[in-house]
Amino acid sequence: MTDLAGLFTLKRLHDLGRLIMFAIIRSGGKQYRVRPGDTIAVERLHLDEGAQIALDEVLLVGDGDTTTVGAPLVAGASVTARVEAHDRAPKVTYFNFKNKTRNKRMRGHRQQRTQLVITDISAG
Repeated sequence: MTDLAGLFTLKRLHDLGRLIMFAIIRSGGKQYRVRPGDTIAVERLHLDEGAQIALDEVLLVGDGDTTTVGAPLVAGASVTARVEAHDRAPKVTYFNFKNKTRNKRMRGHRQQRTQLVITDISAG
């Protein structure tokens, strides 16, 4: 019997015989694991659609065989991405209620975000 978890991990790391490079980047106070071709939604960036951006806050770079961990950032590494679209996240609603005072309030919020397509990862 084969180890299916290990098989699926190897399938993700190998794309038709070649190793996939990945990186962990920081944008808007959050961390994202990205590979070339991935689409991620980050906090709103004030750039035009179709613009190229270099994300320099790279925390980790790996290519399947070697992994470089930064302290706190990997020197010289960068991730290049293209701005795909600007949109808003699904609505988050919350309800405040105070008992015996007839006090209730329904509020909602939609966070603005930017869709990025990762085009290239350079280890530096």
